Amino acid sequence: MKNTVTKVNQDLTFLQKALKFLQNNSVPLMFVLICLFCIPISGFSASYLLNEVVTRMGRNIFLILCLLIPIIAGMGLNFGMTLGAMAGEIALILVADWQIWGIPGVILAMILSIPFSLLLGAFCGKILNMSKGREMITSYIISYFINGIYQLVVLYLMGKIIPIKHTSLKLPRGYGIRNTTSLLNMRQCIDNLIDVQIGGVKIPVMTFIVIALLCLFIVWFRKTKLGQDMRAVGQDMQVARDAGIDVEKTRIISIVMSTVLAGFGMVIYLQNMGNISTYSSHSQIGMFCIAALLVGGASVDKASIGNVFLGVILFHTMFIVAPSAGAHITGDSMIGEYFRVFVSYGVITLALVMYETKKRKMKSSVGEQLKKEQEEGDSTDEN
Repeated sequence: MKNTVTKVNQDLTFLQKALKFLQNNSVPLMFVLICLFCIPISGFSASYLLNEVVTRMGRNIFLILCLLIPIIAGMGLNFGMTLGAMAGEIALILVADWQIWGIPGVILAMILSIPFSLLLGAFCGKILNMSKGREMITSYIISYFINGIYQLVVLYLMGKIIPIKHTSLKLPRGYGIRNTTSLLNMRQCIDNLIDVQIGGVKIPVMTFIVIALLCLFIVWFRKTKLGQDMRAVGQDMQVARDAGIDVEKTRIISIVMSTVLAGFGMVIYLQNMGNISTYSSHSQIGMFCIAALLVGGASVDKASIGNVFLGVILFHTMFIVAPSAGAHITGDSMIGEYFRVFVSYGVITLALVMYETKKRKMKSSVGEQLKKEQEEGDSTDEN
């Protein structure tokens, strides 16, 4: 009888753990199922699919990693990373006008993006300090506001006030930048610096070395005094303030670091693409990076490097196979396009709803615990 009870308890414990695992990893598991369903239908060969996934990993991972630092500081998903992307684009436009190509052009663009990113990051951080608890929606709206300024600079000031020499970059009227800026002379210069072919799959080794260095930096940074301060601020701002941490300054630093890294990531992203869609390259970059991070199993208040890699693989595999699968099933490839955009926004919505539900449950349980302790204290006083 005792053995039977023990076995039942073990089974119940296993079921509870399995249910908890499914609940915590529902989004990644859902995407695994979507990919398993779409890959055979898409008709793509294994080598083509692997090539595309590896290329997109090299293109996107650096950008997504920049989201981790604000999460450590408790500021949620930084939609304001778009500001860093705009800084990277402006730097690349200037480098293209100066005709500095290849690795020197990439390095110069990264250096030029830093002052723009610092300025925009500090501005964003100060605004977010005024809207504590509403950082995500505030950073999302800030990105729209700065996008308006970016459009003004690129459409009217460049060529009129900011000198642009090459007419190939300017609109026919003599000022403003064309819709597409060519980076053909630096296309995949980092990827091709060191690359390896394995079974027909091109692996951009140098790009992955750069990504690995950023991963090592994040792991090291978490152990530093500033990293520990950010973690303390993320857990409880009041306790961190009582411990002597400058909460507002620490939060601003986290956003500035994220914005600077986003500028570097955008340079890596665009050199891989080989051109800049001047007015739209940055418009969806924040949304897709955040969606990929959430697909990897991250949440608003917790994310890891592993979530980034898993998210890129699952999210971009779905991006590759969905249009083709949609065309094979319905005869219209646009169905796949609509589906992947719908999924991108849907994943973010689901993550925010789950986070808010979890936060309310925690508040409710804390309130019940306090009420119980108060009732026990009152009964003790009566006795």
